[in-house]
Amino acid sequence: MTKNKSGRKIAGREYLETQSDEPVNAMPKPELDSSTKLAVAEVAVAGEQVPEASSGWDRGNVPPVHVGSDDCIEMRRLFRFFGKTKAVEDVSFSVKRGHVFGYIGPNGAGKTTSMRILATLDLPSYGDSFIDGFSCVNDPELVRRRLGFMPDSFGTYRDVNCKEYLDFFARAFGLSGAERNARLRWVLGFTGTEGMADKPIRGLSKGMKQRLCLGRALIHDPSVLVLDEPAAGLDPRARIDLRQMIRNLADQGKTVLISSHILTELSEMCDSVGIIEQGKLLATGSVEEMQQQQVQQRELRIRILGRAKEAAAAIETRPEISTLVVDGDLLRFEFTGEMKLQAELIGFLVEKGFLVAECTSHKKSLEDVFLQVTEGLVQ
Repeated sequence: MTKNKSGRKIAGREYLETQSDEPVNAMPKPELDSSTKLAVAEVAVAGEQVPEASSGWDRGNVPPVHVGSDDCIEMRRLFRFFGKTKAVEDVSFSVKRGHVFGYIGPNGAGKTTSMRILATLDLPSYGDSFIDGFSCVNDPELVRRRLGFMPDSFGTYRDVNCKEYLDFFARAFGLSGAERNARLRWVLGFTGTEGMADKPIRGLSKGMKQRLCLGRALIHDPSVLVLDEPAAGLDPRARIDLRQMIRNLADQGKTVLISSHILTELSEMCDSVGIIEQGKLLATGSVEEMQQQQVQQRELRIRILGRAKEAAAAIETRPEISTLVVDGDLLRFEFTGEMKLQAELIGFLVEKGFLVAECTSHKKSLEDVFLQVTEGLVQ
């Protein structure tokens, strides 16, 4: 038990109160349904409840809470309410060091809100999040040293050039002398903006402004990057370049959390993904795991040499097969079942004497999985 500023004993972490004895970030309490009340109670029992008064934490040199953990980003039972709106509701996931995590969801799903909490720009109603082992609520200054945040929209100073802009933020992070100059050279080179270091920001294209914003997030050499819609509005060439830069950063050991609506690109650059809708995390896992878990029906194509119509007649009544089409030697149909059932189908055809030349299946894309998991709901 600890004592607060007014001398009362409170359980859990110590927090400050205003003279009116109201929490610093007081807000109207939403009406919680029974499931949410139970989840919040479980958080409190586990010692993870975060009081709404969150400014004024002890910012001493606190050691990481997960020393030696492979998880570089963690959200733990995170809630965020705006009045009666549950922007984030009981979200928990973790990202391993050096991995790229794709955060997927429709507009209004809660992606930006939870990313702002990670970036210490907002406070959770309950729960906590951690960057490199440090609490985003208890230790925001320690988190900011380790995190680079790229928002979905950013302000720039129109009358300064790229180098001056990056130099300003390098100084803000306390870099000086040779170290600052070295970071400026590296960031300009890595983002491909060294050729326009002296160009005013107002003259940059959308793609170059995005590169500059990424450079700003990298200027203090953070171990974690949180990127909110970095590819929005970019042309195909710029998106390819951005994707390559993000993979290069991951190869250097940096952990990246990225949100995007361009799901085909996320599937190519991400090690794992999470799907969120109406503030709730619906599914997480590697792209391949998500595709396999959500597969209920897929298109199969089987090439039969010489007797395709006979083969179609032999299998068309099977319950796992629908919409069968014969196209020359090729059988195309919708197949419902696991890989074992697919293997049994091939074995059946071979046993009946049909010459099976090839069998291919259409693998679900990340877009297919997203559409299957979500309902298109917003709040």
